[in-house]
Amino acid sequence: MGLKEFFFPQEKNFNKLLLDQADKSLAGIIALEEFMSNPSQEASDNVKRMEQDADDLRHILITELNKSFITPFDREDIFALSRTVDDIVDYAKSTVGEMALFKVRPNPSLLKMVNILRRQAEEIARAVFHLQAKPSLALEHAQKAKKLENEMEHTYQEALVELFTEKDTIYILKLREIYRHLSNAADRADEAGNIIGDIVVKLT
Repeated sequence: MGLKEFFFPQEKNFNKLLLDQADKSLAGIIALEEFMSNPSQEASDNVKRMEQDADDLRHILITELNKSFITPFDREDIFALSRTVDDIVDYAKSTVGEMALFKVRPNPSLLKMVNILRRQAEEIARAVFHLQAKPSLALEHAQKAKKLENEMEHTYQEALVELFTEKDTIYILKLREIYRHLSNAADRADEAGNIIGDIVVKLT
């Protein structure tokens, strides 16, 4: 590093790094939706590959964050948004992993929950895309993601009510755990929406 770079460090494009993460998280949820429609080892492996790619992108962002003096908004917010976006696709990996482990097949409730999660991930990606240039538009998308969490909670409760009509206790326990992963993923998308809202307040 030369003296110029030391005294006048170039600002990293953290918005681009966050968008790369959000896009990869969305790709992971799309892969999960494809798995639910047509479960196979190949589809499962694709979800896991997307999750690993997302982890790699987060590692790049954290490395750059630790090296940078200048950030477009609070570094704590960058770190928190990166973490929550990464958590969404982490739960996608947990879902396919436990479905294979427990030998559980997709059902209509799982398909519906993953569809909601995919729409949430789309809204978060759109929010991140507009975050720096059009913060008010970013906020609109973040709020849509948060509203979808309410839809997920309602769907999750409906799924549990239907599940508890089953006679097989072991099956109930297995599927409830998988439902919980998807509900938790939606919670993380909701938290990402909150963080984006905090960033917008600070930017405007």
